[in-house]
Amino acid sequence: MEKIAKITFYGGTGSVTGANFLLEIDGQKILVDCGLTQGMKLADDVNWDSFVYDPREIDILFVTHAHVDHLGRIPKLIKEGFRGKIYSTEPTKGLAGPMLEDTAGILGKNEDLGLDKIYTEENIKLAFSLWQGFTYHQKIKITENVEASFLNAGHILGSAMVEFLYNGKKILFTGDLGNSLSPLLPDTEKVTDADYLIMESVYGDRNHESKDDRRRLLAETIQDNHKRRGTLIMPTFSLERSQELLFELDALLEGNRIPVMPIFFDSPLAIRLTDVFKQYKNYLNEKAQKAISSGKYLFDFPGMHNTLKSEESKLINDVPNPKIVIAGSGMSTGGRIVHHEKHYLPDPNNTLLLTGYQSIGTPGRLIQEGLKKVRITGEDVAVRAHIVTIYGYSGHKDSDGLLSFVEDMQDSVKKVFVVMGEPKSSMFLVQKLRDNLGIRAFAPKQGDSVILDCNI
Repeated sequence: MEKIAKITFYGGTGSVTGANFLLEIDGQKILVDCGLTQGMKLADDVNWDSFVYDPREIDILFVTHAHVDHLGRIPKLIKEGFRGKIYSTEPTKGLAGPMLEDTAGILGKNEDLGLDKIYTEENIKLAFSLWQGFTYHQKIKITENVEASFLNAGHILGSAMVEFLYNGKKILFTGDLGNSLSPLLPDTEKVTDADYLIMESVYGDRNHESKDDRRRLLAETIQDNHKRRGTLIMPTFSLERSQELLFELDALLEGNRIPVMPIFFDSPLAIRLTDVFKQYKNYLNEKAQKAISSGKYLFDFPGMHNTLKSEESKLINDVPNPKIVIAGSGMSTGGRIVHHEKHYLPDPNNTLLLTGYQSIGTPGRLIQEGLKKVRITGEDVAVRAHIVTIYGYSGHKDSDGLLSFVEDMQDSVKKVFVVMGEPKSSMFLVQKLRDNLGIRAFAPKQGDSVILDCNI
């Protein structure tokens, strides 16, 4: 019998977000990720279209990590009849609870689109009754001929690549690949023997600053803001970026590279997620494990304030400058950061520091591109503050890092499918893989299917 596998790209093509891939292999229908498509808001309207496939026919959903653009549509999958198994690493399962509950708290209020019937406590509870956590490299038997395992992607706590072994052939889905070396996590695992690769390309067309340069730029940005006696606001993603920046701020303060000043960690979700980091501290790198304090939160240093309640958040405005405010969301599409931006962006003494990917059309991207007026929560806000971007704090590999990752498997890999990137980024990486490594690389479109030859 001919051994083949079929992959259909239902999401995560032509876009960084919305990862959703269907692998049909040895009679099984397996999804890899089921994420929200995110553009100008937390969830674009396209998310509420019916799935092209029948969720009732899906046997297993593999979740690569806990960001909502990889798991945010799981309640919808449940609502439409999915009752298969959900597999992820143990930390991803631990982080997924707060992430899905937070998403439900935002989206579940929308009765016009019927989201109140999708993002329910019952659907989330049912999802976790189907969910099983695994350690890295633990063998997962799917059929007599198919085995899977999670490899460390180094992107966020518990993030994983999913490796499928079928008839001696290896099919690898990268999920998001980490920007090694991470302040908190071990490096992305090297893979030398994949036959087929489905890989991300968020930064496929550009490189980051070096680790030393990014820390220097962060210190300089903080020092400059302090001299102007301004407020430095940092929109961050609640999961990973917030924790990494706190780790860096702690190191800069310990090294006397920045002055002591009030630092507000204004993200209830991030504070809650930080407790999960303590629970799974053995998944962090050695340096980060040693740095974990025995206190309530992962980090505690001079000037640090955790503001859980909204009343505490509002009082930040009354604290004299200079100060630093770290808040979500990372692309300024919602959360507490939008209130800080409305208050602080018009003042030229203040600074907005962007450290993560900004999707096309989001307020963060518009500000980054130089717009002098942006619309935030229905109001036009003048942008007079200093705008600084440090790409080195991205959680994703840059263009050279992605090339190097594939180079390790140059002798084995037959085809590479480049996904999860803006079109120009994906196509740049495709060309780079072809030109530099002579590899057959492709950028599939949404709905495309490919047949993989898994005969020995």
